[in-house]
Amino acid sequence: MAVDSDTLHTVIPRHVGVIVDGNRRWAKQHGLPTYEGHLAGYNAVKEVGIEMLARGVEYFSAYIFSTENWKRSADEVKKLMGLVLKLLTSDIPELQKHNVRLKVLGSREGVDKKILKAIDKAEAETAGNTGGVLALCFNYGGQKEITEAVKAIIEAGTPAEAITEELISEHLYAPEVPPIDMVVRTSGEQRLSNFMLWRSAYSEFLFLDKNWPDMNTEDVTHIIEEYTKRGRRFGG
Repeated sequence: MAVDSDTLHTVIPRHVGVIVDGNRRWAKQHGLPTYEGHLAGYNAVKEVGIEMLARGVEYFSAYIFSTENWKRSADEVKKLMGLVLKLLTSDIPELQKHNVRLKVLGSREGVDKKILKAIDKAEAETAGNTGGVLALCFNYGGQKEITEAVKAIIEAGTPAEAITEELISEHLYAPEVPPIDMVVRTSGEQRLSNFMLWRSAYSEFLFLDKNWPDMNTEDVTHIIEEYTKRGRRFGG
């Protein structure tokens, strides 16, 4: 039986995670260089993220650069790093204006010291903001995150019988970031691609055909409306 969305009370997800996909395809479709696709995608992350938090979502996470993305051409990686640095530096006043706190999840291994310094500075400068958290998954891999958490627990001398799901959660990147309520992937692809494997155990999924740079504030409404229709049971 179809659900009448007009009779539903809007349910705001606490954490929405997006797998940013389709930047290069968008550029190709528009006859533009690859960089223009990444630039458009970068702008969409800010627009959609800020709107999502303004609508009451507490955490908005965006998968902007995976541990596998280093395999791309040196020129593309260099330009991506430039956009990441811009988001961590010159865009901080915009995040401050919207009272948004920034968190970066991912491995620091192999990342330029200039970017690491910018991450620490941006997180510190926005730490007191209370309008929601923009969580950037940068140099991130879900399997690596879990592996590093387990290593840290073992290195601390924790006996096997003391290892629990809660303990592993406490050793993830930015452990205060909660499980994802809704995972959204663009460009028509339907896979997780190593995104927040631990936090997506009971997530709802929404796959959209549009490329990420085409996302806008109207899509925020669609995502929240779609989440409202879902019946979450967590195995019960």
